[in-house]
Amino acid sequence: MRGYIHKLLFLLLFGGQAYGQILSSSDLPIVMIDTKGATIVDEPKIIASLTIIDNGTGKRNQVTDPATFTSVIGIELRGATSRTLFPKKPYGIELRDAKGVNSVNAPILGMPAESDWVMNAVYNDKTLLRDVLTYQIFRESSRYYASRYRFCEVILNGQYQGIYVIMEKIKRDKNRVDIANLKPEDVSGDQLTGGYILKIDKTEGSASKSWLSSYRSSSNKAITVQIDRPKIEDIQEAQFQYIRKYVMDFEDALKGASFSDSLNGFRKFADERSFVDYLLLTEVCKNLDGYRLSTFFYKDRDSKGGKLTMGPIWDYNLTYGNADYCDGNSYIGWAFNFNRTCPTDGYSIPFWWDRLLQDQKFALNVRLRYQELRKTVLSVNHLHAYIDSMATMLTEARARNFQKWPVLGVYVWPNGYVGRTYADEITYLKDWIRWRLDWLDSAIKPFGEPILAVEPALDESMELVAGPNPMAEYLLVRYTLTQRTDVQLQLTNSEGKIVQSLILPSQAAGAYEQRFDNDRLPSQSGVYLLSLTTGQGQRTTRKIIRY
Repeated sequence: MRGYIHKLLFLLLFGGQAYGQILSSSDLPIVMIDTKGATIVDEPKIIASLTIIDNGTGKRNQVTDPATFTSVIGIELRGATSRTLFPKKPYGIELRDAKGVNSVNAPILGMPAESDWVMNAVYNDKTLLRDVLTYQIFRESSRYYASRYRFCEVILNGQYQGIYVIMEKIKRDKNRVDIANLKPEDVSGDQLTGGYILKIDKTEGSASKSWLSSYRSSSNKAITVQIDRPKIEDIQEAQFQYIRKYVMDFEDALKGASFSDSLNGFRKFADERSFVDYLLLTEVCKNLDGYRLSTFFYKDRDSKGGKLTMGPIWDYNLTYGNADYCDGNSYIGWAFNFNRTCPTDGYSIPFWWDRLLQDQKFALNVRLRYQELRKTVLSVNHLHAYIDSMATMLTEARARNFQKWPVLGVYVWPNGYVGRTYADEITYLKDWIRWRLDWLDSAIKPFGEPILAVEPALDESMELVAGPNPMAEYLLVRYTLTQRTDVQLQLTNSEGKIVQSLILPSQAAGAYEQRFDNDRLPSQSGVYLLSLTTGQGQRTTRKIIRY
């Protein structure tokens, strides 16, 4: 009798439609949202009710079971692209008091108490795993925060919506980004110095205070730095000017001639380890949006360390080969080369990463950290085991999800691969990871190699200088001749194969400069040898690195 009453209540709540036949029970938590007929929009949040049924690990959840959590919520659409492009919508929700006015903190699905949460729709990632896999890698390999998450099945206004990932939204909180809560009255002293959450991202969505970087990208695009926290309505002018100057000082130091100086270079302003970890994660999954979109960084108070720290990480659906543009599906190539791969894209990578890798110590730290992680977190067996375990966990629920959203075997922007079945998608993900790590094993070897190393020369008085080193968008070669002579400039790879050659006949004594633009430079990473040979047989060389 009790079960009948529960079922009757369910049918009444959701308009009398027998969606119990579609989702009567699940081995995942069940999340039910009722907007009382109101339409969810981008902004502002509308009032709705939230019901969660989560009976615990290993127990089934029936739609007629007593709720394990209920709350009034505010709910809105979220996402710059996914909310408009895909039929399965992502949402942002805020837990509120009974009147629906004030936010309230509460733990849900075993995650620490907070008011703001994200419902990730995982629509164009048919494995359903790319985001959570990346968060898992970062959590296992880094000491920095990454959002917690839980898979669930969602019913919205009586309509089954499939699998969602409920995630912690990026916020200042002792259980999230654990930095000082900057208040409006904190306009001087140590209180002014933190905490700030900043981002490089699209400007759609919530308005934020921002400024343009003093330095354009390598593809000559302006870079906008936004302040995510404090919110635009809370931040004070003194706070805005402080953090703007701090980031600009960081960029000036990084761009300057003494950028690698341990005291006055970029390390004065930046937590180097966080930049290493962020770069490695972005490159392992080859995130096309990495460094240029959904890129967060933060600063705590000076008394608590107070340097720019990369993260938290965010948004990894276009990874592991799941993008068919800008070489996104290829397992070779560096994500930090995006500006060179796609120079016309409107969202560019700041100059930071090319410049950081010109610092021998930083590049060496990247290589050593990667090689260390390859033995544990980044071992193929470890990653494949995690993928298999998560795919197994979703076996029952994904059948319903793909019945609701029949995308298997269908191209959904911007899929880099379209498998006929879920098993095909998982196989591709696992293969791509193995191929990518094999490529990285070789490609990362030059990181930290000595810069501008001088090889034996027949004439030490013949100067030869080349830079930037590592090579970026161009290579500028300067040399000095003591007498008129023919000159040959050659760039050879580690196997001795000539990849670029230039013959300059009958040059008079004096100083010269030759520029090799990106289209004349090797596309593959590695160590190359630049040689200058004169008509008299004089020869001098320099070692040049290409990342």
